[in-house]
Amino acid sequence: MSRYWSAVVHDLTPYVPGEQPKLANLVKLNTNENPYGPSPRVLDAVRAEAADTLRLYPDPGSDRLCAAIAALHGVAAEQVFVGNGSDEVLAHAFLALLKHEWPILFPDISYSFYPVYCGLYEIAYRQIPLTESFEIRVGDYLSPNGGVIFPNPNAPTGRLLALPEIECLLDGNPDSVVVIDEAYIDFGGESAVGLVARYPQLLVTRTLSKSHALAGLRVGYAIGQAHLIEALKRVKDSFNSYPLDRLAQAGALASIEDHAYFESLCARVMASRTRLASAMAEIGFEVLPSTANFIFARHPSHDGAELAASLRERRIIVRHFKNPARIAPFLRITVGTDAQIDALLAALKAIVNC
Repeated sequence: MSRYWSAVVHDLTPYVPGEQPKLANLVKLNTNENPYGPSPRVLDAVRAEAADTLRLYPDPGSDRLCAAIAALHGVAAEQVFVGNGSDEVLAHAFLALLKHEWPILFPDISYSFYPVYCGLYEIAYRQIPLTESFEIRVGDYLSPNGGVIFPNPNAPTGRLLALPEIECLLDGNPDSVVVIDEAYIDFGGESAVGLVARYPQLLVTRTLSKSHALAGLRVGYAIGQAHLIEALKRVKDSFNSYPLDRLAQAGALASIEDHAYFESLCARVMASRTRLASAMAEIGFEVLPSTANFIFARHPSHDGAELAASLRERRIIVRHFKNPARIAPFLRITVGTDAQIDALLAALKAIVNC
């Protein structure tokens, strides 16, 4: 009974994750999962870790994994923080680094978990409208604020903010933390991690769910200067000292070390994205430029919700957002396998030509 709830819970509007249908034989293109499996080394590492040692707690600091991530990005291990998916890392960042007197700033069309964190932690925020072409305009983020956060590339639009623009944003916000959420950066963008050494207020968050095909292991991380990482650790150790279990640490480490497989995975997805975007444009869709493992598209003569419903009737699931109203005509479509893309395109041709 809700009379036992706290005032915070009463006021929360929880995040709604992408649908995970239980039906068989679906073409599932709604949650931006990688269509290909992880490195075989990951499976071997997880199997090897499934042993009697599961009776013991995992390493609370995930030291070997942090060292591998640090080596990959050319930073020190004390500049790396890992968590149970990038969502947990972001949650800790909101509490540790973004709860201040001034409201934080993020785009009005962006990751819908951000306002949820603000509600949970009672953080004031202001949503900044994207431009008419759904781009972030850096000048809009230079007013006094308690922090800035946005995905790059943005979600659900897929549009990328170039590094020189990010530098302008950082130069204009020397006294507040800027969090760049790079969940999709590996599909053609340039990471902001290289700016960390020059900007003490920059925190970059990343995930192994998308480009490493490890959504089921729940591993995310952040990179920033040591004082920012220490703030995250203080919150983590006050909340859950053991966020990554033994299987997750072993699998993530194996994936980080198999860089050749990771690169081949990203290349396959990017090639399929190009094919999908071109084919959809040929049948009349407007497709926003994407540097993610999904595209954001609309058809000038077909309602977005109706398109999504028609695809569902054909057992193809995509993501439709009804709010805010100006993205209601769009569909967010995960880049799938060649066979999934073929099925999607055949269905869309049949629908738009009715």
